[in-house]
Amino acid sequence: MQRFGKIFGGTKPVIAMVHLGALPGTPLYDAAGGVDAIIEGARKDLRALQAAGVDAVMFGNENDRPYEFEVDTASTATMAHVIGVLKSEIKVPFGVNVLWDGMASVALAAATGAAFVREIYTGLYASDMGLWQTNAGKAMRYRSRLQRDDLAMLFNVSAEFAASLDARSLPDRARSAVFSSIPDAILVSGAITGEAPAMSDLGSVKRVLPDTPVLANTGVKAETVGEVLKLADGCIVGSSLKVDGNTWNAVDGDRAARFMAEARKARGH
Repeated sequence: MQRFGKIFGGTKPVIAMVHLGALPGTPLYDAAGGVDAIIEGARKDLRALQAAGVDAVMFGNENDRPYEFEVDTASTATMAHVIGVLKSEIKVPFGVNVLWDGMASVALAAATGAAFVREIYTGLYASDMGLWQTNAGKAMRYRSRLQRDDLAMLFNVSAEFAASLDARSLPDRARSAVFSSIPDAILVSGAITGEAPAMSDLGSVKRVLPDTPVLANTGVKAETVGEVLKLADGCIVGSSLKVDGNTWNAVDGDRAARFMAEARKARGH
């Protein structure tokens, strides 16, 4: 919890996604554009998001469909290269997420100096990718071995593209994760990227975790961010800041600016 506070202070942060283009070795990779095209796309999105006034950014490989639980080394290496090229331009705290590989996410954070990491670290799921078995203990010990005890770990407890095989309620799974695995924040998601979680889910998790940061992880829009921030301690946003609200498009600076105007209004500044 202290790590989250050190990064974001007392604000309810808006963490905006920089979705990298498909990486080398994945089916949608643009070999003609190559890594330079990935860098240029990420640079444009980063600049637009920072100009809009977001509180933090997170680099992710959403375009690497179909997703895997153990990503190719080239994916992590390319992400590290892209972030390294752009690092001098990053003016806000940044995080990373290598879908859906918790260990690779920690490794990438260590390599790039990221302040936080997001992944699915607890639970057992039936998913589009098959049986999804997580290991928080292994990931957090890896963080220690890499001497990144300052790295904040944001645990998504309602995985997209999946259903939990745990019969306990979402609030029970969330408070159990906090007790057993010591995350720095809990994230609540919708069914897939770009879809909002039920407000009842967000509220029920926050009620059982009054002392833990709880963030909305998907589907927040300019029209809903005020309502979301009444319940949650922040949000992660990607799709609604894109051209036409489409996950796979570039960031729309005007949409991002409108979103942040509504967020600031909700936060009272």
